[in-house]
Amino acid sequence: MKKTETPPARRNLLVVVAVLASLGGYWLYGAFNKPDTDLQPVTEAAAKPEPAAAPAAETPPKKVPHTLPDVTLANLEGVPTRLASFAGRPLMVNFWATWCAPCRREIPLLNKIRAERKAQNAEIVGIAVDFKEDVLKFVQKVPLNYPLLIGEEDGLEAANAFGMGMAFPFSVFVDSQNRILTIKVGELHEDEANFAFDRLKDIDNGVLTREQAQARLADAFREMAAERARQEAAGDKTASN
Repeated sequence: MKKTETPPARRNLLVVVAVLASLGGYWLYGAFNKPDTDLQPVTEAAAKPEPAAAPAAETPPKKVPHTLPDVTLANLEGVPTRLASFAGRPLMVNFWATWCAPCRREIPLLNKIRAERKAQNAEIVGIAVDFKEDVLKFVQKVPLNYPLLIGEEDGLEAANAFGMGMAFPFSVFVDSQNRILTIKVGELHEDEANFAFDRLKDIDNGVLTREQAQARLADAFREMAAERARQEAAGDKTASN
């Protein structure tokens, strides 16, 4: 039987996916305090001292844009769709892939949040950076009750437009003026999603400025992550006794 050759583009993407999947999950959040400077995601690991290592080739840091990038990807029907067409409202853009376990776990939460935030005129848009046939098979089994765009190589370009690359999953929160408020990398939790959408509401209502909301988000995300770590540690200790 003749062996079917894997197309070069698909083979290259599979290699990238395999490498990233082996790295495991991690999360970070955007702590954006100065709107007139370059926005940079901040990792928890950045606060921990690392042992000295041999000098490595420097890679220019990726920059998170101040505003929603105007990228275009196909929807489920294959129609090119501008991400900007969902702008002008509180918006969350969720980058994911079918092979990513934390991404799959987020989907029921995103369905729930979107239903609960209708009164806020909020929207959630998923961007699957994956092969189209895999995404179509997946959504036949797992309902996604929010708009979905699909990108293969152009999906990687879209992720890079946010300054993030393939750190899946990651969720971008954008205010009604199309300004990026924060980016959460790693599995999104309900308390984080609701806190972010509430801060977007505060901005719309004039209760907080964007910068004030960003500062509160950074502090809250740190505290939420620390509390989850404490609970997990307590659970592990109980299980070992």
